[in-house]
Amino acid sequence: MARCRGSDHGKTQAYALTSRDILASDVAATRPDHVTGAKHTVAPAGAVAHAGDRNSRVIELVEWTKRSNARMDAASETFQEGDMSQRWDVIFVGGGFYGVYLALSLHKRGLKVLIIERELGLMRRASYANQARVHGGYHYPRNFQTAFRSRVNLERFVAEFGDAVVKPRRALYAIARRDSFVGAKYFAAFCERIGAPLEAPSREERALFSTDLIEDVFRVKEYAFDSNSLRLRLQRQLETSALSVQLGIDAVSIRPGSCGHELGVEVSLSDGTQHVAGLCVNATYSGVNRLRVEGEVSLDEPRVVVKHELTEMALIEPPVQLRETSITVMDGPFFSMMPFPSRQLYTLSHVRYTPHGHWHETLGRLPPQDPYTALNAYGRNTRAPYMLADSARYVPALRSAKHIDSLFEVKTVLARNESDDGRPILFQEHAQVRGFLTVLGSKLDNVFDVEEVLLSRLGLGLE
Repeated sequence: MARCRGSDHGKTQAYALTSRDILASDVAATRPDHVTGAKHTVAPAGAVAHAGDRNSRVIELVEWTKRSNARMDAASETFQEGDMSQRWDVIFVGGGFYGVYLALSLHKRGLKVLIIERELGLMRRASYANQARVHGGYHYPRNFQTAFRSRVNLERFVAEFGDAVVKPRRALYAIARRDSFVGAKYFAAFCERIGAPLEAPSREERALFSTDLIEDVFRVKEYAFDSNSLRLRLQRQLETSALSVQLGIDAVSIRPGSCGHELGVEVSLSDGTQHVAGLCVNATYSGVNRLRVEGEVSLDEPRVVVKHELTEMALIEPPVQLRETSITVMDGPFFSMMPFPSRQLYTLSHVRYTPHGHWHETLGRLPPQDPYTALNAYGRNTRAPYMLADSARYVPALRSAKHIDSLFEVKTVLARNESDDGRPILFQEHAQVRGFLTVLGSKLDNVFDVEEVLLSRLGLGLE
């Protein structure tokens, strides 16, 4: 296991990482998370925070940010005057769920870890603005490995983050009669194969759907998560661990650096300071190509070929008869409604209307633009009325649903999986900068797969 500490030169050894992509989990989704749907109207009592609870959470988040920045200021004072670099075992660029969870995992195993996040808080972007679905395998009937890994990770996610998991009173999956890639019999057989339980719906539940457009309906066991509760839980762990977090500052470039007697990675920040580590993990999701490598041979080509989508997740209040209900219509150009506990609302997404536009970062293109700059410049005209109109054809009660707000975010997938709609986890080392790793995943629960691969590469094991 390699370390990068100024006084531990005799105790270090080099990282032995390959330069090939490691697909920790072949998450080949039928369609993106924000596209499928499950309906749920009002979360069960006690499952979602009330207004007073949300205010206290906001105060706690603000205070945590102040304490985190104060710890970083204190840490900077421990270095000798004139020393512009600080040394770490591992630096995580990106303070989303992946970056925070993996940083905590390595810190618990004795490594000196730093998280760099350009936002003023953690888990503020894609970790928040998503469908908040805890996958149970039902969503991927066209890819066994993806569905099976979802089943495996589900149990662990609920065990670790049970206080952030919301279980709707009923979760329903419906198979469309036309334009679906799978039929009801295939779906039932597939769920049996991966061990995902199905039950017959009640007469009342079946009556929610149009019999002309829906072939069959199944009651499933699928959950949602409260992203605010998840963030607070991880931030409390950061607080007690004294792991270093630097907020409101951007990592702009990296280059090979000296880490004691070993080669390492030097990370330059937007304020002119540098950090040196034995390992740097790029966990910025949509910003996967933004971190510039100094001296890189092909500056006009991205390191990871990806597709970005500007997406809209509509937040709605469903009618009374759909409360405490989650619904997904699949498997094709359909919709999804899921509880969104962080706002006490429900997300409505649609395969056709959720994506507002897209672009590729591919070989031979100009240097990648900042996807968040593109998002901020976008007009954000809602397509929620179209989502509701089409969804109501399948579930007529949605005609009386109210559009309250929308979440706009950038969704990023590997371009090589565009045709098969796969969602593999990317774990890649840079070809020219040893110790610079890039991680890209699409589902929160896949972080366990990334953790396993990362620990293996560092010669560490799961507890």
